[in-house]
Amino acid sequence: MWKKIIVFSIASLTIYACAKVAVTGRSQLSLVSNAEIIPVANQQYDEVLKKGPLSNNAEQTQLVKRVGVRIQKAVEEYMAMNNASAELADFKWEFNLIDDPKTVNAWCMPGGKVAFYTGIMPICKDETGVAVVMGHEVAHAIANHGRERMSQQMIAQYGLGTISSLMGQNPTAGKELLMQAIGAGTNVGMLKFSREHESEADHIGLIFMAMAGYDPAAAPKFWERMTAASGGQEPMEFLSTHPSHSTRINDLQGWVPEAMKYYKKK
Repeated sequence: MWKKIIVFSIASLTIYACAKVAVTGRSQLSLVSNAEIIPVANQQYDEVLKKGPLSNNAEQTQLVKRVGVRIQKAVEEYMAMNNASAELADFKWEFNLIDDPKTVNAWCMPGGKVAFYTGIMPICKDETGVAVVMGHEVAHAIANHGRERMSQQMIAQYGLGTISSLMGQNPTAGKELLMQAIGAGTNVGMLKFSREHESEADHIGLIFMAMAGYDPAAAPKFWERMTAASGGQEPMEFLSTHPSHSTRINDLQGWVPEAMKYYKKK
């Protein structure tokens, strides 16, 4: 009897605590609010930057910041067009390049704080390549993928509590959950973005980069370079939480015509 009540309660709460993803309109679980997540994310971002070090390559640093600001303005324009500017109320955008040539990665915290690693810059190749990655990572934040993953994991591990209560009881666990939920760091475990999230961020990112004035047709070419850089080695798709490079390229090519409708060449 009690098991049925618990299951019913969780199911009811799950239905109640739903949100819609910007651009795609997909329904997602949202047990944690941005008001709870973003302050923790900002604090964690500052800690990451302290460990750094930040890149001393002025040209690449300015490139990341310039592209970031253009993507930010595109996001703000898109959200305003769709009467969703309130969703950006707590965002405090920041764009930094961390000096780590071995790490081929970039990520965006909930709230708009972005980190690129120097290891991904050769694959980006140029400003448009940086825009491909920037649009994708910012899309994760706009789609609240981190919040969704945290909501899912909090039910699985910590019950129906809040991130605030978790941080009060176990700050280390709360911070680790946040970093894992956004795919930052190396110990991402089961909380890496799902294939669905990655594909959704590819789709949304194309629109953002197009609105920022970058040719969306460059996105498949970035993944071709990523494939070449990895020597063609990648896990089989059904064993991976990420789409295979070939699937990603094909999907992006299919979305390019839609994104071209937003393309504003600058």
